[in-house]
Amino acid sequence: MRSVLLAVCASAVLAVSGAAPAVAHTSTPVRAGSVALSPASSLTSLTPLTDLFAERLLVADKVAAAKYGTDKPIDDPVREQQILDDVSARAVGLGLDPAAVAAVFRDQIEANKVVQRGLYARWDAHPELRPTERPDLVKEVRPILDRITTELLDALRETQGVRSGGACEVRLAFAAGRSAFGYRLDGLHLEGLGRAVPSVCG
Repeated sequence: MRSVLLAVCASAVLAVSGAAPAVAHTSTPVRAGSVALSPASSLTSLTPLTDLFAERLLVADKVAAAKYGTDKPIDDPVREQQILDDVSARAVGLGLDPAAVAAVFRDQIEANKVVQRGLYARWDAHPELRPTERPDLVKEVRPILDRITTELLDALRETQGVRSGGACEVRLAFAAGRSAFGYRLDGLHLEGLGRAVPSVCG
């Protein structure tokens, strides 16, 4: 499923833009809903969910820039467990399966680390591409991630019916393609998007 989604995402970007996807950036993205792709019903589309996945992946650039060259590791099991415990608890209040929600957020964490590791490798190989500013993880980055977390929980609640339906994987592939184009994801972030989606359906 992951490889299929990556292929669909890449094809969507190439088909619409006619060129390879641009390098992802952390400025305000173009929302997938604003681009001229086939319309999707808000009741049956998973695009609001995959948009948030894509947005979170772009924040990984800031996380990497904040950690690169410091003693802060990419893997942070304590912080990761805090996030999973928090979303599991909040899932109950939203009428969601806490284990299923935790699985989705675990995928987001791992997808974020895919991007961070890729950026580290890029910056190691090309020092001229290294970030020139170090974002503040606590004051600048975490508030963005906290806001996306709340929106993701709402999106998971709103898409329960679609995600449990038989056409979920098809809708997910289409939504991921829309989001990949709308957020102009490059190859690294497409790889991250592929890692972000395995737990969405089912």
